[in-house]
Amino acid sequence: MGQTIDKTFQTRFWEVDFFRGVAIVLMVIYHLFYDLRSLGIYELDVNSGILLIIGRSASMTFIFLVGLSLTLSYSRARSRASGNRSLFPKYVRRGAAIFSWGLVITFVTGTLLPRGTIFFGILHLIGVSIILAYPFLKFQMKPLFVGLAILFIGFFAEGAYVDFPWLLWLGLRPYGFYSIDYVPLIPWFGLVLLGVSAGNILYRGYRRQFRIRDLENNYLVRLFGLLGRNSLFIYLVHQPLIIGFLILGGFTNIDFMPF
Repeated sequence: MGQTIDKTFQTRFWEVDFFRGVAIVLMVIYHLFYDLRSLGIYELDVNSGILLIIGRSASMTFIFLVGLSLTLSYSRARSRASGNRSLFPKYVRRGAAIFSWGLVITFVTGTLLPRGTIFFGILHLIGVSIILAYPFLKFQMKPLFVGLAILFIGFFAEGAYVDFPWLLWLGLRPYGFYSIDYVPLIPWFGLVLLGVSAGNILYRGYRRQFRIRDLENNYLVRLFGLLGRNSLFIYLVHQPLIIGFLILGGFTNIDFMPF
C-alpha cells in the first residue's frame, strides 16, 4: 500500500507542465519583439494589440500555475513528511532561492539598464508568493476569496502613486517610476491564490478530479512539457540569448542600448 502511494505522488501531470511550457514560449516571443523595439531594430507597439495579449497571457498563465503547482508540491511533501511536521521552512528556503535569482536580475539590470531596472519582477513575486501562500495550501475556498479580494484591490490601486519607493513590492509606485518588468504583490499575488484554489479543487489529494484525454506521449506535449519543467532556466537565459543573437546577426550594435 505504501509503495502504491509513493508511486502516485511521484507522477507528474502532463497538462500542468504543458501549459507552463506554452507560457514560457509566449514569454520568449513577447520579449523577442520587445527587444526588437527597444534596440531600435523595428518599430513596434508592444503595449497593445496581439503583442499585449501574448505578453499578458504568458504572465497570467505562468503566475496562476505557480499557485497550482504549489498545491501539488505540498501534497507530495506532506505524503513524505512524518506526523504533522511543519513544511514551512522548506517553502521559505525555496522562496528565498527564487527571490535571490530575482536579486541577481535586479543587479544585472541595474548595471546595464539603469532606467529600466527590475526592482520587483516576476522572480521576486514568485519567491515572496511561495512563502506567503503557505498558510493557504490546505484550503480550497479561502485562497479563492482572498485572491479575488486582492485582485479587486489591485483594480482600484492600478493608478495609485506615492512620493516614496518603499512600497514598490506591494504595488504602490513613486511618480515617474519605470521598470521593464514590474510584477507587484497587488494584484498578482491574488492570481497565485486563485491557482492555489484551483489546484486544491482540481487535483485534490494529488489526483485529477476530472477526466482528460491522455496526451502524455504526444510529441508536442512532451516538447512543451520539457520546456515547462525547465522554465526557471529558460527565463534566466532567454534574454541574453536573444540579444546575443541579434548582435551576432548584425541586427544591432552592442553599444546601442536605448533603455
